[in-house]
Amino acid sequence: MSALALADEHLDRVIAQLAGDGAVPRDDQRAAVQALVAERRRVLVVQATGWGKSAVYWAATSALRADGAGCTLVVSPLLALMRDQIAAAARAGLRAATVNSTNVDEWGEVLDAVRGNAVDVLLISPERLGNPRFAAQLPALLSSCGLLVIDEAHCVSDWGFDFRPDYQRLTRTLMALAPDTPVLATTATANQRVTADVAAQLGDGTVTLRGSLARSSLRLAVVPRLDAVQRYAWVADALGELPGSGIIYVLTVAETDRVAGMLADAGFDVAAYSSVVGTDEREELEERLKRNQLKALVATSALGMGYDKPDLAFCIHLGSPASPVAYYQQVGRAGRALDDAIAVLLPSAGDERIWEYFATAGMPEPDAVTAILAALDGGAATLPAIEAETKLRRGRLEALLKILAVDGVVERETGGWVRTGAEWVYDEAKWSALRRVRAAEADLMRRYASGQGCLMQFLQQALDDPDPQPCGRCSVCTGELPHPGATPTGTAATNAMQYLRGVDVVIEPRKLWPAGVPGRKGKIAGSGVGRALAFADDAAWGASLPH
Repeated sequence: MSALALADEHLDRVIAQLAGDGAVPRDDQRAAVQALVAERRRVLVVQATGWGKSAVYWAATSALRADGAGCTLVVSPLLALMRDQIAAAARAGLRAATVNSTNVDEWGEVLDAVRGNAVDVLLISPERLGNPRFAAQLPALLSSCGLLVIDEAHCVSDWGFDFRPDYQRLTRTLMALAPDTPVLATTATANQRVTADVAAQLGDGTVTLRGSLARSSLRLAVVPRLDAVQRYAWVADALGELPGSGIIYVLTVAETDRVAGMLADAGFDVAAYSSVVGTDEREELEERLKRNQLKALVATSALGMGYDKPDLAFCIHLGSPASPVAYYQQVGRAGRALDDAIAVLLPSAGDERIWEYFATAGMPEPDAVTAILAALDGGAATLPAIEAETKLRRGRLEALLKILAVDGVVERETGGWVRTGAEWVYDEAKWSALRRVRAAEADLMRRYASGQGCLMQFLQQALDDPDPQPCGRCSVCTGELPHPGATPTGTAATNAMQYLRGVDVVIEPRKLWPAGVPGRKGKIAGSGVGRALAFADDAAWGASLPH
């Protein structure tokens, strides 16, 4: 059988297994699988959520394995996405396994199975590439790899809305180790700048397949000019009428608890979901939402890329993401297998302060980098030791170390972080350009929130869709807002205010000094539990606080 015939046969079979008898592959799905299997090319697929990008790598894996190739290595950014992918691989007739931060004790068993040819698909997170124990096994693993898949590939690009340094390390490390291995990169959220950047990182001759990003099943709406309490109340009113289950997105971890608490107090089955929720609990919450045992999860962007619930009926945003691309990615969770799903944005006057924080959090500051490198002058240092020396917050420190590692200036060893000897030079042109891009994205989000034209067409234009068209369904096209309309009911507003003013914000003291802090060890004495009377952007007391 020819390589082309092999590719077509396995694509037809996998599509039937995933979508049912009679399902027909899309033209670009066939083109992608043929390029990977018959030509061993590098392929970038930019298509809307629900288009069937994962079917491409399951079909290519099936064909390559039938032709004697090694297992497929899939790099995937979120644990929730990995769990869905393992289940989808099984439906496609493939044996899948994962190596991630939650199953360290199983790594040896999983990698032995890979070496024994008993695994068709191995899924890893990009952060594994920074683990010395795992990185040491990469050359041997990649030498037998039949296909490399980079999922959510916009994370590879400096210009992507969710750029992750570990992903950029992936392109430099994995592709250098496997130069002749076919590569598939996929994303639903890449404008032309990001698409070109990712294709360039994949290399000359990359096949780029890009389609329309319009979502005909989504009804988009914007409800402007609500204050904080009114936004909370609007959501409570809406949940009483909306069919099915969905996601309520907020911008901060603290907000997940406040909104979930208020809605639970109003009698709704909801739960908070963020990066601080334990892995087991997050998995349980994802499954409960999939089984419609929850009306909604109140979530940060931690519940975003790849979460697969085809009948998700709604997405409500309390506050705007920093860019239309990020917003499109999140609302793309809804309506994948429904004829009608709704996505509502409730913008906040305080959104821009949060945008500014996240826009700059991933950019290096020369003084901070100098302090980190000085802390490493004496040799390997642990994260707590560097934190104590530099006085940088842990999250900021970790972000800067990742950037320096991608630039080859530092590396992580078993004893901690060390300098490589390479000099670090602040790339003023690069970071200034990125600031301008982030500012332009924020301006686009302001315009979207103000309803300047068809909302779906606006998102298509923001993502450089080749054929943007008015949708005829959004609140701008129809002039109609979903229930409860422009303002919530008075009862819901009163109940929301009463709940928010009664919230008890506990401040737990740190009980132990972090390991590795020079001169500090053991218990911290003298600290008791505290209470916050109010906090920044407090919905209930904000008007009474000094500014």
